Amino acid sequence: MQKKLKILTWHTHGSYLYYLTQSPHDFYVLSKPDRPPGYGGRHGHIPWGDNVIDMSVDQVKDEQFDCILFQDDDQYLQDQHIYLTESQRRLPKIYLEHDTPREHPTDMPHPVDDPSILLVHVTPFNALMWDNRRTPTRIIEHGVVVPDDIRYDGSRSCGLAVVNHLARRGRRLGGDVYRRAYEKVPLELAGMGADEMPGGVGEVLHARLPAYMAQYRFFFNPIRYTSLGLAVIEAMMVGLPIVALATTEMATVIDNGVSGFADTDVDKLIVHMHRLLADPMEARELGENARRYALERFGIRRFADDWDAAFRMVTQ
Repeated sequence: MQKKLKILTWHTHGSYLYYLTQSPHDFYVLSKPDRPPGYGGRHGHIPWGDNVIDMSVDQVKDEQFDCILFQDDDQYLQDQHIYLTESQRRLPKIYLEHDTPREHPTDMPHPVDDPSILLVHVTPFNALMWDNRRTPTRIIEHGVVVPDDIRYDGSRSCGLAVVNHLARRGRRLGGDVYRRAYEKVPLELAGMGADEMPGGVGEVLHARLPAYMAQYRFFFNPIRYTSLGLAVIEAMMVGLPIVALATTEMATVIDNGVSGFADTDVDKLIVHMHRLLADPMEARELGENARRYALERFGIRRFADDWDAAFRMVTQ
């Protein structure tokens, strides 16, 4: 049996961290007393496993680790020089890039430019668009899991979108696209700050989200330009048909007319939403196809194995 590794990381995206920690290693997650963003440690409503250990920033220098996993620019550019010892900074390092490049879609250099660090992208699209410079890269696509007893119901003649703080995040996240569709189709929005938008129902805790989504007729993703959202994959795992803009990695995820509908024409997407509202049987059939595809491409076992292989590679 291979050695269990000790990974130091940050609480950058809670749901991703939960899935990441399905890998067979111990994850020490940095925390500060007031739990500010990025330093939540083992905290919150997510059902963390025993392999997730809360690690105060004051304790880090006294602990031994096998690998450092960065998930944000400030962690790489600042935190390692503040909280880690010189010997800890020489440990094997991975930078997990969650996002698409912001300043320019094709010409933005990644902040990591180091042949000794592994840069992990969460989608092939992200890896394609970043200028990765000298840093070796690997793609580890998302993996999610939903409870076995939760299946699509679709009894609500309404679509659901799940985006945090959509009202504040502008065109990139598609707030205008959501509003445009909302004027023509019954839609609701879940997520932090959702009450700032029409149809907002507030935040739904991660553990409750699959069952909550299951009652809606379809899942709508209005986002123009970002990484592939975990909520989309979780919806597919439950069995919801997906209606989405055919941009970024989403263009490879939705098989048009088979697992949902993807298009760059919002008016066409609105027509498809009405079609699913009018035909619950078609919605269920497309949702079941979405579920089969998600299980094949985004299964948690493959995801955990991919991360295990990456950790083993950098620490060998």
